[in-house]
Amino acid sequence: MCARVAVAMSGGVDSSAAAFLLREAGHDLIGITMKLFDNGDAGIQGESACCSLDDAEDARAVARQLGFPHYVFNFSRPFRTQVMDRFVCAYERGETPNPCIDCNRYLKFGALLQRARELDRDQVATGHYVRLEFDGGSGRWLLRKALHPEKDQSYVLYSLTQDQLSHSLFPLGGLSKEEIRTIAAEHGLINAHKRESQDICFVPDGDYAAFIRRHTGRDYPAGPFLDQTGRQLGTHTGIVDYTVGQRRGLGVSSNQGRLYVKELRPEDNAVVLSDNAGLFARSLTADQLNLIPVSRLDGPLRLRAKIRYRMAEQPCTVEQTGPDTIRVTFDQPQRAITPGQAVVFYDGDLVVGGATILKGEP
Repeated sequence: MCARVAVAMSGGVDSSAAAFLLREAGHDLIGITMKLFDNGDAGIQGESACCSLDDAEDARAVARQLGFPHYVFNFSRPFRTQVMDRFVCAYERGETPNPCIDCNRYLKFGALLQRARELDRDQVATGHYVRLEFDGGSGRWLLRKALHPEKDQSYVLYSLTQDQLSHSLFPLGGLSKEEIRTIAAEHGLINAHKRESQDICFVPDGDYAAFIRRHTGRDYPAGPFLDQTGRQLGTHTGIVDYTVGQRRGLGVSSNQGRLYVKELRPEDNAVVLSDNAGLFARSLTADQLNLIPVSRLDGPLRLRAKIRYRMAEQPCTVEQTGPDTIRVTFDQPQRAITPGQAVVFYDGDLVVGGATILKGEP
């Protein structure tokens, strides 16, 4: 059945190929490019790796070629409050967030979906590599991994609600990146061979701490490096400069050998260090739980989970402990369970849900 679809177009090959496939399927399309931030907000000189004029022009050219209208809308205000500010606040709390998850939750499937509805569009489509299906038995929408694991992006979409999923289209979930580039090249799309951006769009140089200082205009005081017994080993340069598992740039030596960041304690401005063995934990607690195929877990469930985007899933037991909280216990200890990151759990290729990690526990 044909739908009235707003296609999120970044200017890259994935969203352009998604638009092509939707047009071929007979859908009524408009393209929308989201201007997410002003370069000055991120302290970027010139064009960034994302949201540039060139990206918008590439998206516009593809829309023109495919024969549908294209619009650029300014979403910089909600992006600043819902993504950049959240990113900064998490670091100040001693957490390490994933801003792509917030961007999907609040912008691409939040603010953009609302704008699409105002433009009388039934669906929002993106170039994410995931698959979507409706389960008639439960009456719920299901999110599944991409057919090609190397491109699967389900980890950053676990937070989508049933309402958001019901108004979403993901045309690329069954295709490989090579197939997408071939489709784009064969049909003359100008960005068929465009390079992918691997960085957080508003921190293209990867210096998160420098971005945070620019964004807030604040300095972050030095404080103690402590070992696990509370003995001071040295002085750190500010709590936002570190993340759990970090080894480089500590400037501290010890007779224990290599040291790593084990814990960030903003309440007393301390960074706790340990050897590598001290980074491992068997379980974690997490909140802001979102479940997709069910509304609640009735009891402990055997699943597989991962605690960061690029890692292999690990067997575990997941138990819901409150309205939006869970405990995940892994069969084997996991290294550097990091507060602020997402834990996402799967049953085969089905995304059961995910949550934001509070802490790892022995």
